[in-house]
Amino acid sequence: MKLCGLQKTTLLDYPGHVAATIFLGGCNFLCPFCHNSSLIGGDVTPSFSEDDIMDFLKKRKGILEGVCITGGEPTLNGDLEPFIETIKDLGYLVKLDTNGHQPEVLKTLVSHGLLDYVAMDIKAGKENYKKASGIASIRMEQIEKSAAFLMEGHVPWEFRTTTVKGIHTKEDFFAIGQWLQGSSHYYLQNYVESEDVLCPGYESFSRRELEDFIDILTPYLPNASLRGVTE
Repeated sequence: MKLCGLQKTTLLDYPGHVAATIFLGGCNFLCPFCHNSSLIGGDVTPSFSEDDIMDFLKKRKGILEGVCITGGEPTLNGDLEPFIETIKDLGYLVKLDTNGHQPEVLKTLVSHGLLDYVAMDIKAGKENYKKASGIASIRMEQIEKSAAFLMEGHVPWEFRTTTVKGIHTKEDFFAIGQWLQGSSHYYLQNYVESEDVLCPGYESFSRRELEDFIDILTPYLPNASLRGVTE
């Protein structure tokens, strides 16, 4: 396991629960707006051992309710299933963040009862996925399989898109709305520049622009909403 980061307490990453967030290294996407670019490479150096993480979680039982596993892309880690099993054995709820490119891994984890919540990133409309993911040869059918599986309702889930000026246009949100029509939870998050962005220099949208995107989405996704947008 490439255990590269630990946020000991979060009220934001796992909706409705006090949680810790574990960051796993390695990703098969190169999203130019990625804010965890130091976790992308296959040669990232782990910062924690599995024993370190489990010792921490044992001490926090009764304080934390859940664990959010994010990245990078967690489903690339071959030891992910036994790692989650150990966390579940401690009595924690587990939320997985994923780009959806490994639908069979997602299906296996859900079928084995190891996930309590899934957040899948929808990078863009289907026609714009190559640009948004940074992968010219992306297998879009994999993303579609994961989204369709979640929409079957096997586990609580959400879809979310980080909006980036220079990557996304109104056409993306027409396309996303039609693609995910009927989904119960969809969120727009605004891009925020940081030191760890893969390709710095992008800009965020204004609140008014984001609200225009929500107006486009709501005929298809009535519960679409903004998340973490204060201005």
